Amino acid sequence: MGIIRSGFSFIAGTVFGIYVAQNYNVPNIRKLTNTGLLIAKHMEENYRKPKKRDDDE
Repeated sequence: MGIIRSGFSFIAGTVFGIYVAQNYNVPNIRKLTNTGLLIAKHMEENYRKPKKRDDDE
């Protein structure tokens, strides 16, 4: 009984996702995450504190 119920919800979710993707303007999640990571990397490189250099070495 659990396999049928979980299989039905998986298939229903897949069909609903396909319908939404074809009929509505859904943003590309991969592009959004790549842009966010690029911005975060840029901010980290620009605003990171400089490393301390030990003159004792």
